[in-house]
Amino acid sequence: MIKYNLKCENDHEFESWFSDSQEYDKLDKKKLLECIYCSSNRIKKSIMSPMISGKKLNSDSFNIFDQKLLDDRDKLIKLRKYVEKNFEFVGNKFSKKVREVYYDKKNNKSIYGTTTSKEREELAEEGIDLLSIPWVSKDN
Repeated sequence: MIKYNLKCENDHEFESWFSDSQEYDKLDKKKLLECIYCSSNRIKKSIMSPMISGKKLNSDSFNIFDQKLLDDRDKLIKLRKYVEKNFEFVGNKFSKKVREVYYDKKNNKSIYGTTTSKEREELAEEGIDLLSIPWVSKDN
C-alpha cells in the first residue's frame, strides 16, 4: 500500500491510499480520482511527507508534539465553527459574491467559500484581499 497527498485544481489537499503507484496512474488516466471537497477530477500528486528513521526519540518528545498538534487542531475547529455560524457559505461562487460585497460599500455581508488559484490572483489584482484558513475536518 502507498499513501499519496493529492491536490485538486482548486488547491484542496487530501490523502488517499493506493495498492501501488500504478493504481494511482491508472485511476488518474481514466479520470476516476475525485476531490473530496469539490468533486473536481483534475487531481495531481503533491509533495509527500517522507518516513523518517533514525535515533529513537523519547516519549516526552512525542507527547509535546502530539499535544501541540491537538491544541492547533482545536483552535482551527473553533475557527471553522465561528466562520460557519457567522458567515454565509457561497461555495464556488465566492469570487463573484466577494466582488459584489467589495464594490457595494453599503454591503457589509460576511461570506466564505472556495476559489481557484487563478480567481484568487484576479481578486488580488483588483485589490481584494482574501484570507485563506486551513479547513480542518470536524470528524477527524
